Parts: sequence; structure tokens; C-alpha cells
Amino acid sequence: MSNVKKVVLAYSGGLDTSVILKWLQDTYQCEVVTFTADLGQGEELEPARTKALKFGIKPDNIFIDDLREEFVRDFVFPMFRCNTIYEGEYLLGTSIARPLIAKRLIEIVNQTGADAIAHGATGKGNDQVRFELGAYALKPGIKIIAPWREWDLLSREKLLAYAEQHGIPVEMKHKQGGSPYSMDANLLHISYEGRHLEDPAAEAEEEMWRWTVSPEQAPDAAEYVDLEFERGDLVAINGQRMKAHALLATLNQLGGKHGIGRLDLVENRYVGMKSRGCYETPGGTILLKAHRAIESITLDREVAHLKDDLMPRYASLVYNGYWWAPERQALQALIDHTQQVVNGNVRVKLYKGNVIVAGRDSKSHSLFDPTIATFEDDAGAYDQKDAGGFIKLNALRLRIAANLDARRNK
Repeated sequence: MSNVKKVVLAYSGGLDTSVILKWLQDTYQCEVVTFTADLGQGEELEPARTKALKFGIKPDNIFIDDLREEFVRDFVFPMFRCNTIYEGEYLLGTSIARPLIAKRLIEIVNQTGADAIAHGATGKGNDQVRFELGAYALKPGIKIIAPWREWDLLSREKLLAYAEQHGIPVEMKHKQGGSPYSMDANLLHISYEGRHLEDPAAEAEEEMWRWTVSPEQAPDAAEYVDLEFERGDLVAINGQRMKAHALLATLNQLGGKHGIGRLDLVENRYVGMKSRGCYETPGGTILLKAHRAIESITLDREVAHLKDDLMPRYASLVYNGYWWAPERQALQALIDHTQQVVNGNVRVKLYKGNVIVAGRDSKSHSLFDPTIATFEDDAGAYDQKDAGGFIKLNALRLRIAANLDARRNK
């Protein structure tokens, strides 16, 4: 352990990482650099600085970085170009934040001359995989310290006892009312695990949800929202152009008001176990629906089907921590190529937990030809007689097989 002289800790200032900070100082006898990422979680981050200073961290070794724009522009939006969903439901709100955190950890290692990173992910979860695969991809020789795989503080009670013993401030919400939910928030989503959610038969408590009203309590009047896309990315809401992180934040507010984006999911973790979690992804739910709508009139049929074929593979790569892997980057290049024509506008109607497409148009790249698709007289634009030959050719192999079966069964 003495070979670790300086370590960069992914630090939230919460109970777990505050204990880890002190534990690193005591166990490894090393200098600690703290890194706290603002990904739009909506919490005050300056208390993390105060706590770090309290434990002797040098001011120059405290990094609190606003990564909101980079997060949405370079990670969330590229993922949504693929219409990415894991196991049919999960919009990967936690997964997509981890490669950015890993990237910034390594940048700080290089900047400060540290020789290790540390994180607070448990040995049961996916985040340890995502952090560490990202770190190794970006700096192959980096040493990684994962306290949950080393120490014996394997319960909330032991963490609280350690915190009390070493004078680590603990918020009252951690001391009273039973164990808190394990929560993770960023601009794309907020997740909840633990407490009675560990029983997959138990319904989530209404007071647990933070970003969305229940659909029953949502407004009785629908709200129409116009979304503009360029090259597959959202660029404006109701005609107003904004930065990427502001666009997603606005969608979160709109969706949350209408009870959109709640999910109760049992997922298959990378480490092999099933895990139950609840998620709120209001803006992402709207974005996914609208993006598919604009693709429906701008993408060639076979290109769209190819993207749908590749999406589960892409989703698994993101979920399992392979954002920096060459296969994800290769898939991204293909996906981004398809998005050159995904330009136009989508109108959605938000109503009591639902996102309803109410129209879409693309003046420059629409493949929808009303003169061909019409049910009225198309003036010869489409010769319906052609369909007969097309069907017979496609049925040829079926007819041959059926004739063979008939001869065999005589």
C-alpha cells in the first residue's frame, strides 16, 4: 500500500465517500485529491469542498467541475441518436454518466501527478465495472482502489460508527427513519434503490419520487411542445435554441409536470444478479419518442431497421461499461453517419404520463411522399399492378417448399 503516494477520489461529500476519504488517509497514508462532478444532480456541491477542507485536503487538491454541457452534448445526445434502451425499458441514466466521470478522473490524475484513483462503488454493482473499464482504457497502468472490495465496513451501521469515531459529519436524514434510498441523479435521470424496493413485489412509495408528479395528479389539460432536431440532436424547444444541458433540463421540467418518465425495473446486472430499481427520466422519455418520430420520415427503411438491430448491442456496451471500447466507437461512427439526414420538427402532446406524437415534418429530408402514399387517385405515381409480381417472387420459395411437402405427404 505504501507505493500509493497520491490518489484521486470520486467524491460526492456523502456518507460513503466521506468515510472513504478518511479511510484512504488512514489506510494508505497517502495524499488525497477530491473530484466532485456537477452533472446536473440539482444539489449544492460546495459543502463537498467544506468537508474536504475539514479533513486536511489542500485547496489545490479539491476539484468541483461543472460537466453538465459536456455530459449532455458528448454522452447523452450521442446515445439517444441510437434510440438506446437496455432490456426494453431502461434509458441508461446512470450508465452514461460513468464514462465521463472516469475521463475526468484520469485527466485530474495526469494534472496532479497522482498514481491512483478511488471510487465508492460497491463490489455488487455495475458502477465499479464502468469506472474501472473507462480508467484502464484511458490510462492502462493506473492503480485503482475500490474500498468496498477491501474494507470490512459492509453495512450502514458500520459506516455510521466509523463516521462517528472519526468525527465525520453525517446528515440527519442518514441517522433517522431507517436506511435512506440509494440515489443517483444527473440531468438525464434520478435512480432509487434499497429500502423496501429490495422486495420486487412492493410498490414504490409515492413520496419517494422527486422529479415527477403522479400521472393521477398531473394537469387535466394536455400540453403541446414543438421540438427541432438537427443531425439527430435536439437543438430547440418551442422555437427557442439553447445549450444541450438547458434543453434537457427544460424537457425534465415539462415531463415532470405531466407525470412522464417513471419506471420500476428489475434489471440484469453485469455481475450476474438481478436488481430492482426505480427511475425518473422525464426529459429522456420525451426525447426518445420525438427522435424516433423524426427518424420515421427521414431514414431509409433498411437503415432504420439496421439501427434497430444494432441498438441492443449498443445498449449493452453502454450498460456494461464499454463506452471507450473500439466496438462502441465503431457503432457510434455508423450511427452518426445515419443522422446526417435526421433534421426537422416534431410536435408532442404531454398528458398524464404519456408522450403522444402529434405531428412531424422535415422540409429538407422527408422521404414521405404524399403523392405515392395517398389513398386518393395518385395519377399513376404508383402502379398497383407491380405488387402482384413482387408478391409472387417473394412467395416463390414458400410455394416450392409447400409443393414439396404435398408430394411427400401423398
